[in-house]
Amino acid sequence: MYATRSIKAALLCGAATALALPATAQTIDENDVILLDEIELGKSKREVQTEKAESETVINQEEMNDRQANTIAELVDSVPGVTLINGASPQGSGINIRGFGANSTYGSDQKVLIQVDGASVGSEELYRIGTQLFTDPELYKNVTVLRGMGGSYEYGSGAVGGTVLLETKDASDFTDGEVGFRFRQTLQYSSNGDGLTSSSILAWQPTQNFEVLGNYVYRDQGEMVDGDGNTIGNSAFDAPSWMVKAKGTFGNDGDHSLTFSYADTNSQESDVPYDSFGTTGGSFGNVDRDIHTQTATLKYNFNPLDSDLIDLTVQLSYANQEIDQSYVSGSSPLETTGSWPFLQPLVDADHQYETTKLTIKNASQFVTGSASHNMRYGVEWSERERAENTAASAPGGTDERLALFVVDEIDFGNGWVVTPGLRFEDQEIGSDSTRYYDNSAAMGGVSAIYKFANGWGIFGSAGYTENMPIIDDLGTPAYMTQPEKAKSFELGFSYAQNEVFTAADSLAFKVTAYQTDLWDVTSYTQSIGGSSYSIDEIDTKGLEIEARYSMASGFYMDLNANIQRGDYFASAAPSGSQYGDFEGIPADQLRVAVGKRFGDKIDLSWEAVVNDAMTRSTTPTGGFTIHNLRATFRPEQGVFADSEIRLGLENAFDKLYTPHLATRAAPGRTFKVTWAKTF
Repeated sequence: MYATRSIKAALLCGAATALALPATAQTIDENDVILLDEIELGKSKREVQTEKAESETVINQEEMNDRQANTIAELVDSVPGVTLINGASPQGSGINIRGFGANSTYGSDQKVLIQVDGASVGSEELYRIGTQLFTDPELYKNVTVLRGMGGSYEYGSGAVGGTVLLETKDASDFTDGEVGFRFRQTLQYSSNGDGLTSSSILAWQPTQNFEVLGNYVYRDQGEMVDGDGNTIGNSAFDAPSWMVKAKGTFGNDGDHSLTFSYADTNSQESDVPYDSFGTTGGSFGNVDRDIHTQTATLKYNFNPLDSDLIDLTVQLSYANQEIDQSYVSGSSPLETTGSWPFLQPLVDADHQYETTKLTIKNASQFVTGSASHNMRYGVEWSERERAENTAASAPGGTDERLALFVVDEIDFGNGWVVTPGLRFEDQEIGSDSTRYYDNSAAMGGVSAIYKFANGWGIFGSAGYTENMPIIDDLGTPAYMTQPEKAKSFELGFSYAQNEVFTAADSLAFKVTAYQTDLWDVTSYTQSIGGSSYSIDEIDTKGLEIEARYSMASGFYMDLNANIQRGDYFASAAPSGSQYGDFEGIPADQLRVAVGKRFGDKIDLSWEAVVNDAMTRSTTPTGGFTIHNLRATFRPEQGVFADSEIRLGLENAFDKLYTPHLATRAAPGRTFKVTWAKTF
């Protein structure tokens, strides 16, 4: 806002000077006027956030369209430090960031926060069921991935791995703020598993101050095959999704707004393995499973133009996830053994998570001395309810929290920007059949960046957070008063400049070294000698690289890489085995994309993904390199005029590989074609 005001002030001063000196203006000879040609800089697939100390990546609508993703997981797997547990289908998949998050035993360990329009979604630990990602990428226009704790304090606690923020589409994205109707139809075909997707969007803006959007997506994916032509188990899914969203502005100069959104996704699976990760050899048998995910938000905003101190948001959100499943008789080899009476309640259990949250947040911009502040602060109340069921490993209960938070971005005007953040959270957790426990924690951190005038920057951050006890652990009283604690440090440098090698080119890169220590651990175990032992401490460290380069000719290149190591300490393990390599660490990865744009009509690119072999694991995996090709065409004439045609060839050489941390082979060669047009 301050930069905008400076520009406005300069324009006003220039206008005033011109009005005050009309005679002088009339004496300027036209030969003395120098006309500057417009210089248009090229652009790459993704921006590198060199202006921020936090490790943040934003995936915009253009990149989302370009990736032709079947799942939310496939949208974010190109972010450095992000690794998927499977990911080609929503079931049995999850997001791991910097070694924390999803794993092959539970769909989530609560160390990666996921929010949809501010609503906290996903469930807690559910044995062998991945539950984070049951929604459709076609509902969203923007995904922000915060890696590590930096930037997380206004969104929640326990974000040891990171935070994923998804923003749904708006009607004005298609109407451009003009009164009228717009309709957008997208059709996509995927050769591997004969996948079909249809997305139909109706955007209506009856007045300048009111807009409504309806979006219906139908996605049907058959069983996929790997690079050797073998069927990938549990990879088929049928997931219709729909969303409605409305926004109205009112008051003086439209300083009040009210936004409502509702998103709904269903997934029905018949006679599929209970173990959606496929790690138990089918011993749990098969189930019929229906998954229903709902998110609803109601947001009020008051942002008067005559005050920089008020930008008030009051948001009420509700997220519901229901998993109904019933055992398919005769599908487990253990059904006739003595262990079956213990297992049957697990595979027959229904689950439901309901999360209600009220957030009141204000943003204030003000100046103290030579420093300008952008301060965000507020209060948040949340309640998560988990329904009672027959599975002893999935107890019902309630987790109620009250949090206060403040984040202040302080620009000292001399190149330094320092951002402290604090969060205090109070928790009451329990159930009528157990007892209620009270916990509270203060957490926070600070990040700082110094920008040199020549485009270089140095930055660093330090943070502390606590992962509060979860309902899933109500059966273990010792865990209910033991939050997991973590601290993190980051240090790095960045560079961003135009006209580096040639006229109108652009170069930016960012290198971040990080270290994260987690202790009082309650969510991880380590297999040693055929037995499982609880882990007490985990120490990880890594290096992330992000870079982009583009030229006015249309040539561009994107690069990112992640190298990470991690150790565990397990005091109960046998002597000599108490220390070792942490199993959640991903393989080292390098991702490079090179492309060429021909105006705004054609975009051609090649991408290589290189994973190193992972030998520091009890389940080692080999290295691999895969190649992806993409093309976008926007014809101006003919039957496809004003439409977008996207072609993709993923795993072009049909490589057989299983990414480290995944539990099943990745899809083999896949050809995708997408047609989209806005009417």
